[in-house]
Amino acid sequence: MKIQDDNENYRQLCFKCMRPISSCYCKYTAPINCGIKFVFLMHPKEAKKQRTGTGRLASLCLPESEILMGIDFTKNKRLEELLNDPQYYPVLLYPSPDAWTCSKEGFKETIQGKKLLAIIVDSTWFCSKKILRFSTNINSLPKFSFTGNYKSIFTFKHEPQEYCVSTIETCYYLIKELQSTGIVNKEISPEPLMTVFKQMIKFQLQKENDRIEGKLPNSHAKDWKYTRKKEIPNF
Repeated sequence: MKIQDDNENYRQLCFKCMRPISSCYCKYTAPINCGIKFVFLMHPKEAKKQRTGTGRLASLCLPESEILMGIDFTKNKRLEELLNDPQYYPVLLYPSPDAWTCSKEGFKETIQGKKLLAIIVDSTWFCSKKILRFSTNINSLPKFSFTGNYKSIFTFKHEPQEYCVSTIETCYYLIKELQSTGIVNKEISPEPLMTVFKQMIKFQLQKENDRIEGKLPNSHAKDWKYTRKKEIPNF
């Protein structure tokens, strides 16, 4: 697939991740058949501004995952099909005082052999609250959160709270914690999620440094604000 940029040049795109072939992330991905059905509810702003946001990156590694776009999912036909499918036990990944965690006894028994349907709102925290306010069908789902305290490695993006992690990290830690309960096979490795995430972080930081050095033109309206080069982590 080819697209034309503002300078009348053509760039080849990867059909899978929809990025230019020269910066395709697919080579860092691998399928993770963990037995969980992930559904990412993506806010339109996330879809428009983040061509390769962490929800999209996560979906590259999760073969059964789906991305649904919108704000009010109350009458979303596909989501309703999934929520009413008897093979699934749906949960909303969201911190809440009454949320299930792997440290609480009885969760595996509650699922009763069904496949876990993990609903993740893929958006900024501000927009996520709006989605939850409008989408009563997911707000009423059982909540699921983490037992452990995790800190995001997404260092160049500011989160509202220290416990907030990106969508792709949410998938990674969910799989890891469910392995401790026997819900996910311990032989399954979720590492491809973190591998592609780390590569994306290094790529973005390198491009930002290249713009500061004048090797690349500014591509965003606020690029002029960033004048200090950032250290690229050695993951």
